Amino acid sequence: MAETTTPRRDVETVTSADGTEIAYERSGSGPPLVLVHGAMFDRSIWELGGVRARLAERATVYAMDRRNHGDSGTSDDFSPAAQFADVVAVAESIDAPVHLLGHSAGANYALWAASRSDNVGGLILHEPAAPPDEDAGDALGELVTEVVSLIDEGQNEQALTLLVSDFAQFAPDELEELRSSPVWDAHVDTFPRTLLPELEAAVAFEWDLTPVEDLSTPTLLLVGSESGHRVMAERLDETMPNSRLVTFEGYGHAAHLVTPDRYTDEVLSFVSDAA
Repeated sequence: MAETTTPRRDVETVTSADGTEIAYERSGSGPPLVLVHGAMFDRSIWELGGVRARLAERATVYAMDRRNHGDSGTSDDFSPAAQFADVVAVAESIDAPVHLLGHSAGANYALWAASRSDNVGGLILHEPAAPPDEDAGDALGELVTEVVSLIDEGQNEQALTLLVSDFAQFAPDELEELRSSPVWDAHVDTFPRTLLPELEAAVAFEWDLTPVEDLSTPTLLLVGSESGHRVMAERLDETMPNSRLVTFEGYGHAAHLVTPDRYTDEVLSFVSDAA
């Protein structure tokens, strides 16, 4: 198992298509809601601001650890295709249509999983990452080179700060909230083994947007007005036939960390309306 940072409550597992064990923590009651975390941390990120607990007041929450994170199994396959299959495995293990809530890279995996499963009744996509074009790929390559150099010098915390602030574009208050939490300390030493291979696999993947832009699943798109990661959500809102875009004014890429009340209200209202 990958290293865990979240206390075990009601942790269960499902087996993904390639045999990797995918763990999730179940809590609450109500319509099923699967949480898919982003690239840097594990399911413990949803503990900040009490997001998971707030959601569990009105939904049955399945907070999953993606492969190589938390309590899930390890694998050499970091590819997006494998990540899609992991989300599908969790969704299809539940005996009712689920809502998928994904943040950043987790939103991408949730979106493509929805195009591959008949058991997804709704999508909440919080700033999915745009597939990199040539210029973005070059910029990312330069950033990764700098990050690797810092890691080689033993400066893991500086490397993670650079990724969260420059690449993920967390606003200063979002970064401060994260850095003051146990989640940060738990991942300073582990992120090079998870994030860097995942970024490499994502850059190499051929992202075909056609099936997801035609997806008719009810979809809530969440963005921060101060984030540079709005582009993909705005594009999806223009093309998906059953979507709605909500902007958190004054927030960056991680609004859920600093305005959890409004964030969870938006999510639960959508889940209730779509149920």
